[in-house]
Amino acid sequence: MRLQLKLLIVLLGVIPMITIAQSMKHHIQLSSPDKKLEVMIDENNEGNIVYSFRADGQLLIAQSKLGLDTIGNLIWKNVTHASVKKTWKPVWGKRKEVPDVYNEAIIHLAAYKLNVRVYNNGMAFRYEGTSTEKELTQFNFAGNYTAWYYNGENHNLGPEKLQEADAIRKPVMTIKAGENSYMAVHEADLKSGEPLLLQPQKGTTLMSVPSRHANAWRVVMYGRTPGELVDSHLIELLNPEPAAGSDFSWVKPGIAVWDWRINGAVANGFRYDMSLPSWKRMIDFASANGMHSLVLDADWYGPEFKKESDPVKGGKVDQVHQIIAYGKEKGVGVWLYLNDVGGNAYPLEETLQQYGNWGAAGVKYGFMKGSFEEKNRRTQRITELCAQNHLMVDFHDGPVHPYGQMRTWPNAVTREFCHAQLDARRVFQPKTFVTSVFVNMLAGPIDMNNGTLDMLQQGRIDNPMPVPSTITAEVARTLITFSGATIIPDIPENYNKHPQLLQFISAQKMPWQESKTLSGVIGEYIVMARKAADGNWLIAAATNENARTIRIPLSILEKGKYEALVIQDGKDADFRTNKETYVTATQKVTNRQFIEVQLAPGGGACILLQKK
Repeated sequence: MRLQLKLLIVLLGVIPMITIAQSMKHHIQLSSPDKKLEVMIDENNEGNIVYSFRADGQLLIAQSKLGLDTIGNLIWKNVTHASVKKTWKPVWGKRKEVPDVYNEAIIHLAAYKLNVRVYNNGMAFRYEGTSTEKELTQFNFAGNYTAWYYNGENHNLGPEKLQEADAIRKPVMTIKAGENSYMAVHEADLKSGEPLLLQPQKGTTLMSVPSRHANAWRVVMYGRTPGELVDSHLIELLNPEPAAGSDFSWVKPGIAVWDWRINGAVANGFRYDMSLPSWKRMIDFASANGMHSLVLDADWYGPEFKKESDPVKGGKVDQVHQIIAYGKEKGVGVWLYLNDVGGNAYPLEETLQQYGNWGAAGVKYGFMKGSFEEKNRRTQRITELCAQNHLMVDFHDGPVHPYGQMRTWPNAVTREFCHAQLDARRVFQPKTFVTSVFVNMLAGPIDMNNGTLDMLQQGRIDNPMPVPSTITAEVARTLITFSGATIIPDIPENYNKHPQLLQFISAQKMPWQESKTLSGVIGEYIVMARKAADGNWLIAAATNENARTIRIPLSILEKGKYEALVIQDGKDADFRTNKETYVTATQKVTNRQFIEVQLAPGGGACILLQKK
């Protein structure tokens, strides 16, 4: 006899477990609200809790261990069930409204609780109520699928067959299980403990969790296309909403200009550097084009790695006061850089309070030290302190991976969970972009610093190397990359040379009303559509090293007539030899039509659709 608990579409209730002999097994079947995904939880013959995962009738994760290595692991007390149907309205994000719909089972064991949720686009589980060190979690994939993984500030690992993995892998782990079946493994709401790692057993399709138990959701996202993974909100939804009474109306997502990569550029006899005259030119440009902010990078308060550099009194602090005031006159906020040297050598609370009192818009925090568990605690503290002082925050230089913080803390607008395009005297290749958007970006908003229009970067102080893409791909990437602060890295003169490309960037008015990945193949290409705050639609496409023709349907549009500005690579464009050739055209379209674009090797296309 087996005890089978079926999901009840009713109000939250408690179902007491029937008293049975110790030899009897337990079984729970939990389906998604649309009945297309299914999780089975059992006690197997070896006395372990195991689960399996099916999607669209296909077994994707075979029986895999769950639980914690603790006394009372298998003493089942009762099970509670719930069905939830809500709507989340984020301060900013990929869309203005997000369905929050799932079925849940909470297994009450003697030592802790096992919480399992199934959404229409994935499943998640969490262990609650114990601080035990060892986690038994496994992902025993049902086939030798192809996978890609986060790889720090380098090109992603993969494509790699699961049986070939021979060392610890870091999430996000994106998996192709079939032509119409994709998964991604990550975590959400990492309150404490070690960030998720994945330990393969070479020659098998089994991944275990070697890190100590963390108070986090283990998440398996699911999509029938890789684009459905990109568009998912599952990671955010597994985080709590802001505390009651919180006000984040001051958070203003949008395009930001940046002083780091302008350093050394010369235009019309003016040499840009990281000081007040250059900052004013950047503020003027941002204001004229409806951009929200200017980001000041390192050394404004003195040499960034010297403990003597005082983050509230040192260096160009007087110039910073002036540029913040100047920005306020022009309606442009100013972000301030701070790294862990200054953040530790001086009282952090006082420093961030001072930045808030000065009227800064945000903080770019760099080079945090410590283990990833320690860095996660510090990241949480800094994010909360920034929120208290009405500061947005961007973490750089090996940050802890995003895990949905933007829901609880909407001021956590982006972080460098990627290889920023021209960072550290490295340049990523076109394949890097069209892989990382399907891997890294599934975790949350990322700061990739796309949008350079000086394709040779001559005269720059930092990394004066050619940009390995086309000029249209550079602009397309600014839309495709999801971030609450899209930080573009070039000087005003280079954008003003290309008014239609600048028009496309300036039209990226956030918060987005809607976003949809129209098509894409991991490592090959992606086509993204976003509806701006003013109602205009923007579409962008980017490819790897291969040229391709893409036919883009316009069915996402509402009824009516639109004027489409189409910008695409020129006939002989190539990211290696002819980066700056592009062609533009305007045409009248409706949602029953399509637009065909030609992408050069390493190229892209941009489409701005304005309703008439």
